[in-house]
Amino acid sequence: MATIAPAFGLDVPLSAIDTSDATLYATDSWRPVFERLREEAPVHFQPNSPFGPFWSVSRHADIQAVEARPDIFSSDMKYGGITILDQVGEINRPQFIAADRPYHGEQRRVIAPAFGPSEMAKMADAIRLRTGELLDGLPIGEQFNWVQRVSIPLTTDMLAILFDFPWADRHKLTFWSDIAGDIEMALNPETAAQSVQHGKDMLAYFDRLFAERKALPPSNDLISMMVHSESMGNMPDQERIGNLILLIVGGNDTTRNSMSGLVAAFDRYPEQWRKLIADPGKIASAVPEIIRWQTPLAHMRRTCVADSEIAGQPVKKGDKIVMWYLSGNRDESVFPDAEQLDIERANARRHLAFGFGVHRCVGARLAELQIQILLEQMLARRMTVRVTGQPEHVVQCFVHGYTNLPVTISQH
Repeated sequence: MATIAPAFGLDVPLSAIDTSDATLYATDSWRPVFERLREEAPVHFQPNSPFGPFWSVSRHADIQAVEARPDIFSSDMKYGGITILDQVGEINRPQFIAADRPYHGEQRRVIAPAFGPSEMAKMADAIRLRTGELLDGLPIGEQFNWVQRVSIPLTTDMLAILFDFPWADRHKLTFWSDIAGDIEMALNPETAAQSVQHGKDMLAYFDRLFAERKALPPSNDLISMMVHSESMGNMPDQERIGNLILLIVGGNDTTRNSMSGLVAAFDRYPEQWRKLIADPGKIASAVPEIIRWQTPLAHMRRTCVADSEIAGQPVKKGDKIVMWYLSGNRDESVFPDAEQLDIERANARRHLAFGFGVHRCVGARLAELQIQILLEQMLARRMTVRVTGQPEHVVQCFVHGYTNLPVTISQH
């Protein structure tokens, strides 16, 4: 694996930059690399990564332009899918995010009603109650890991409710999410085999739930919606695994890492937390800014299905195009002083963390609602959370988040 020293970004050849290098994200040292690419090589070719050759697209406008042309830049799993990892063989798990029209839309429409405005309104009180109870159980003045005590339980419990998943086994959702989202595992034959086996174990568990729900009248949980639909009711094994992974990782890892990211961001910019304390009405604008600042999925990938160009750079049929949301959300031409968390940022909703165009995240409303309620409940309890130990970051280039965030709570 090509590794650039953490100090880097400015004094190495462009050809030495490999944005897929997990070291960048494990050491939280990716910012100067993408800043340089946005300035010098916004469509940058890396021929020798562990994931094979790929183009990096790092500017906001260019990422949107790629996403706006799904007929040229395909998401389909038959070309490799939606991550930098080519999903082939036993890890080729078709899912509706990794599909093109019309198939993508047919399956998306099955799931979408669970995340509509009326469903969100029904969920809000339950989310508020669960969030408040969890916060009330946290120690004041003692250091603990925010990821394990807050971010994981809040998102895992919500996912269990969406699936109507057996409550005592909900920890399995966290485990499967961590395994399925870790693309680094595929680079090692031993861990790749473990990932495949865990996927089969997950499918066997869910298949029991599918059979139970199919024997019952339709209801509004995600499993029931799937098994009672024409487009998702009889999916092959690999496609069932793929769509389950999509819902689990999309409903768990992304919101989890934004909930951790908000603590890291407000700790780095404490004046922004003081603004929220003074005016909780700013929560509505703070939520998209937190998601922009954290960007819980670092990238998405497309594959060229015809010769084309991106920002004047020719790209060929079959080329892998990696859109770095992490970089687009730091693009100074769109977000001035982009590294700064600014809860009053007027255009924060232009962030790319949910994607753009036909593949925009179906669960975006729920993610925003959960973060909004967490902020409300923290403010209601007069909590200030400070990072009091060294954060540990996810060691990969897809899921962008934290494994350990040592914090201490005070009450103002």
